[in-house]
Amino acid sequence: MSGGAGEGARRVGRPRADQQRPDSGRPPREELLCAAAELFTVRGYAATTTRAVAERAGMRQATMYHYFGGKEELLAELLESTVSPSLALARRLLAEIERPAGRRLWELCRSDVLQLCGGPYNLGALYLLPEVSGARFTRFRRMRGELRYVYRELLDRTSVGAELAGDRAGLTLRNDLVFGLIEGVMLIHRSDPERPVEAFAEAAADAAMRIAGVKDDGAA
Repeated sequence: MSGGAGEGARRVGRPRADQQRPDSGRPPREELLCAAAELFTVRGYAATTTRAVAERAGMRQATMYHYFGGKEELLAELLESTVSPSLALARRLLAEIERPAGRRLWELCRSDVLQLCGGPYNLGALYLLPEVSGARFTRFRRMRGELRYVYRELLDRTSVGAELAGDRAGLTLRNDLVFGLIEGVMLIHRSDPERPVEAFAEAAADAAMRIAGVKDDGAA
């Protein structure tokens, strides 16, 4: 999981060792993020307290505050962890100008679905929380906005971009439909979590290409 969010908000001092913490082999910070991911997605964000997160991670609530300032910080880092790998890949794909744009867009769609649906918890569902519109989640929204931008840039470099050269609103609409489909698959996956994620990701990427109208740009 991404470790960039909330670094400056950590509490000063050395946390006291807790005998309650299970011997999972994970560092305390990661243990807390795993506990928060489970509770936020199963119990619900509003219904989860910091005490519950700490107890699920096997530590005292006071110890948790050495690593995170509260629920919002936990949620922000979890959300950013769902976007960060896809954004890093998107930047690399955008720079690979020698490869067909359609193929690169297909790969981004597939990877994004794997990222959103491949973990043990449905973290993508947390995007729908009303709290995400708050100031604490500005960085997450900026990262997500950049990812959406790269989707559009790749789409613009396919034959569809040439067809819609005089219709920027039309291109934006196609991109929004593709981006919405990819993020929306987490809800479909939640209804049938036993479906193989790899096949699901490829089918979603194929569907995104059809929605975009990409046919002959090297897409799978």
